[in-house]
Amino acid sequence: MNQITPQTALQDQFLRDFKRFENALNGSAKAETQVIREHALEVFKTLGFPTQRHEEWKYTSVQPLFKYEWKTYLPDDASDLTREDIAPLLFKKLQATILVVVNGVFKKELSMLLKQADGIITTGFKNAESENSELFKKHFAQHASFKNEAFTALSTAFAHDGAFVFVPNGKIAEHPIHIVNIIDSRAENRLTQPRNLIILGKNSQATIIETTHTLGENESFKNAVSEIFLDENAVLKMHIVQNDSDNSFAVNTTQVHQERTSNFTATTVSLGGGVIRNNMNALLNGEFCESNFNGLYVLKSREHVDNHTLADHAVPKCQSNELYKGILDDESTGVFNGKIMVRADAQKTNAFQSNRNILLSKNATINTKPQLEIYADDVKCSHGATTGQLDEEAMFYLRARGLGEEKARALLLHAFAADVLQKIDVAEVCEELLRLIDERLHIEDEVADVVNEAV
Repeated sequence: MNQITPQTALQDQFLRDFKRFENALNGSAKAETQVIREHALEVFKTLGFPTQRHEEWKYTSVQPLFKYEWKTYLPDDASDLTREDIAPLLFKKLQATILVVVNGVFKKELSMLLKQADGIITTGFKNAESENSELFKKHFAQHASFKNEAFTALSTAFAHDGAFVFVPNGKIAEHPIHIVNIIDSRAENRLTQPRNLIILGKNSQATIIETTHTLGENESFKNAVSEIFLDENAVLKMHIVQNDSDNSFAVNTTQVHQERTSNFTATTVSLGGGVIRNNMNALLNGEFCESNFNGLYVLKSREHVDNHTLADHAVPKCQSNELYKGILDDESTGVFNGKIMVRADAQKTNAFQSNRNILLSKNATINTKPQLEIYADDVKCSHGATTGQLDEEAMFYLRARGLGEEKARALLLHAFAADVLQKIDVAEVCEELLRLIDERLHIEDEVADVVNEAV
C-alpha cells in the first residue's frame, strides 16, 4: 500500500481540482487548448513534485509547500484591492501601460492602458484566449516545454489568466508595459498560477517591466510561467523586480524563443521572498540572435534565491551574455546554476557567463555552478564564478581618504551592484531599486546621496 505523504496529498488535490477547473471553462473544455491542458496534467501526474535528489533541485527544497493548506483552484478571485491600494506598488512619474494581475487574475478595473501604436494588444491572458484565439493557440504551450518540468506542467494544466502582450510587425511600444503581479494573502494562504504570453512580431520593439508583490502575513505560493516569442529582428527588454514577503514561495519560469537577428535582454533583481526559484531560458533559433541575462540578488534573514539559466544556442553565429551578482547577509542562501548549451551546428557562437558574490555574514551561503555543454568546435565560450567578502584593501583605501566605515562600505556595495543596475534603462525603475537596496542594506539617506553621486 502506498503511503500518503503531504507531498502526494497536495499532488492528489491538484488532480481532483482539475475537474472543477474544466467545468468552469464554460463550454471550452473541448477546445484545442484544453487538450494541451489535459496532456500537461498527465505529465504532472507522472513527474510529481521534484525533490533534492533531482540534480536541478539539489540546493532548493520544495518541502515548505507541503506544510500548509492551499486552495489549489480559484476560478475568479474576489480580491477587494483598489487603485489606492496598488498605488504604492507603482513607479512614481513613470508613464506606462499597467496590467494588474491579482492572485493570478487580470484586473481590468485596476489596470491603466495608455494609447500605444495601432495593433498593439495589452490585455489579460484569459481575454486573449477568446478574443485573439488564433494568435493565442499558435503560441500557448509551444515554447515553455512541460515534458520534463513539473511546475511548468502544473502551470500549463491550470493556465487560466495573467497578462498578454502582442506587438505586431514593425511596431514600437512607445511606453513601457508594466505587469504588476500581486498576491493578496491578507485573509488566507494563497496559491496562484499566473501565465504570461508575450509575442513580438518582425522588426518590433518593447520594454516590459514585471514586478511581484505580496500583501498580507499569510503564506503564499506562486507558480508563474512566461512564454515569450521574438520574431525576426524584434527587440525586447525586460526588467523583473521581485519584492515578496518572507512567507512566500515562488517558482518563476521564463522561456524565450528567438528568431533571426532578434535581441532579448532580461534583468532580474531579487529583493525579497522566502524561497524564490527563477528559471530563465532562451532558445536562440535564428542566426545573429543575441540574448542577455542579468541578475542581482540582495538577500538577508533566511531568504533563499535560486537562479537557473539556460542559453541554448541551436544555430550558428549567435551571442549570449550572462552577469549575475549577489549580496548575501545573515543566514540567506543564494544559488546560481547557469548553463550554456552549444549544439553541434551552432558554429561561430560567442557565449560568456559570470557569477560574482559578496558574503556579508559568516552564516550566508552561496552555491554556484556555471556549466558549458559544447558540441561545436568553432566557438568562443567562457564562464567564471567568484565568492568573497568586501575587499579589505579597497576599504582601507577609502578610509585613508577620509570616508567613514559606513560610507566606504556603502560605496563598495553600490559599485558592486552598479554593473547590473546600469543594464536597466528606465530611470524611474533604477531610482526605485537604488532606494530599495539602500533600505535593505541599512544605508542612511545622507550616506546614500553621497554614494549615488559617486557611483
